[in-house]
Amino acid sequence: MAQIKHLFIISGEPSGDLNAAGLITEILKIDPKINISGVGGAHLRKTGSEIICDIKELAVIGFFDVLRKLPQFLSLKKLILQKIESSRPEAIILVDFSGFNLRLARAINKKIPVIYYVSPQVWASRKGRIKTIRDYVSRMIVLFKFEEEFYKKYGVAADFVGHPLVEIAVPSMTKKEFLCGLKFSEDKTTIALLPGSRRQEIENILPLMLKTALLLNKEIAELQFIIAKSPALDWEIYNRKVRRLGLALKIVEGKTCDCLNAADFSLVASGTATLEATIMQKPFAVIYKMGLLNYLLYLPQVKIPYIGLANIIAGKKIVPEFIQFGARPTEIARRVLGLLKNPQELVRMREDLSLAASSLGEKGAAGRAAKKILDFLK
Repeated sequence: MAQIKHLFIISGEPSGDLNAAGLITEILKIDPKINISGVGGAHLRKTGSEIICDIKELAVIGFFDVLRKLPQFLSLKKLILQKIESSRPEAIILVDFSGFNLRLARAINKKIPVIYYVSPQVWASRKGRIKTIRDYVSRMIVLFKFEEEFYKKYGVAADFVGHPLVEIAVPSMTKKEFLCGLKFSEDKTTIALLPGSRRQEIENILPLMLKTALLLNKEIAELQFIIAKSPALDWEIYNRKVRRLGLALKIVEGKTCDCLNAADFSLVASGTATLEATIMQKPFAVIYKMGLLNYLLYLPQVKIPYIGLANIIAGKKIVPEFIQFGARPTEIARRVLGLLKNPQELVRMREDLSLAASSLGEKGAAGRAAKKILDFLK
């Protein structure tokens, strides 16, 4: 059996960095002698991997943001290709970050095996990318069962391993301990605001959430609010938006699951956090807004009726979604108030979330992915 000496891995966003680190940790458990290098952040660095470029400035939203950073991406692509040429890894592992990674796969052009972990959402939009995957990706390792079925329909080799968040989405303390640490009361209604992990999301989405919070605060006495802060972003981005609001509000860094666990209801930007809320079976609403031109370019490409992963997995709307022009604070507040005043509807939402979460597989997804990759390469 061939000995694997070197793997190259590329993630480009905080959630991808976390997934990449989990995968590499499991690969090194199987074979600690493998040398790992690539593009990532703090999580991947902690595995002992050599980081040739940190992801901090790579995350983008929409066409125009990509255009602005195009020289940076072109330089990074050139650097990666040079590193691959000089170090000759046995394989390259791509983690999400599809706009960049699929172009890189095409440039590698089958010179070495390319494995994709955490699939691009080609089932949701831009299905033309399936041809690129079929032509230039050796193996897909996917997190959702429906993705395996989707790829096989198009003749792409894919393995479903389950979702690593199933074991990661766990609070670090009890609700009582968390709220006590914030000097908040366990007896008051708590609303969590999770506006995303990218600067553009904070700029576009957090103001909507805060306006909604002000409307809710007028209707329900003694509400308390928590904002889940991304460790990748500066405090000032958040602080300048919450000044002089007059709300009982705390900003908490790097504790998304604790924020969700403590909340009676959450407002969540579409993305990884919606899946964490689903796994934890915590009632929430999905909110998303991007720049108008980006939205107008993106909209014709979308081929599914929902944006929230809970709804996509369930195949029906189990949590409300407020997207772009529909993301109006008055409408969001009206719907949230209706849910908070109807405990039976919240119970039904938790039951639907539990059913959706059960389709994500058992614990150990990263370990199964690591074994699939090493078996494939050997």
